[in-house]
Amino acid sequence: MPGVVLGWDMSAALAMAEALGVDRRAAVEFLPDLEAVMARKLNAQMEESREAEG
Repeated sequence: MPGVVLGWDMSAALAMAEALGVDRRAAVEFLPDLEAVMARKLNAQMEESREAEG
């Protein structure tokens, strides 16, 4: 689907969390919820931008 955010690369997200010192179990627990919110918000922003362009 061009022009929509479907989600994150979870391997990369977990690696980034580990590099930042975030407990792996906490990251595994919270990342899916954060990913869902992020995808909804970014898609809503992109839709608003498309509507504003005409």
